[in-house]
Amino acid sequence: QVQLVESGGGLVQAGGSLRLSCAASGRTNSNYVMGWFRQAPGKEREFVATINKWFSVIYNTDIAKGRFTISRDNAKNTVALQMHNLNPEDTAIYYCAAGPKLVGAQSQYDYWGQGTQVTVSS
Repeated sequence: QVQLVESGGGLVQAGGSLRLSCAASGRTNSNYVMGWFRQAPGKEREFVATINKWFSVIYNTDIAKGRFTISRDNAKNTVALQMHNLNPEDTAIYYCAAGPKLVGAQSQYDYWGQGTQVTVSS
C-alpha cells in the first residue's frame, strides 16, 4: 500500500504564491507517475499537472500555463506544485495522486492523498 500526504496549503491573497508538497511512503513504485488534481466547491475534480520519473510533464494549460510548475524528487519520493499569481478561482482542495501512466485522467491513478485546502482571497 502507498500513502500520500500533502502539505503546503493555506490562505493566500490574490496574486500570491504557494508551494504544495506531497510525500509518498509505504510500498512505493519508482515507476509511478505523480500528479495533482483539485476540486472546487460544487465542481468536479479536475486535472492540474502530472510528472513521471524521467521528468516528463503534462499540464492542464487552462489552469497551469504561465503560473504553475510541477516537479519531483525521485530519491525522496516527493512531488511539488509551485503556484504563482493565484486568483480566487484557484480555491479548491488540492489532491496528490500516483499511478502507472502519464495521463490526466483521474481514473488511471491508484493512490490518493487526503488533500490540502488552498483558499485565495480577493
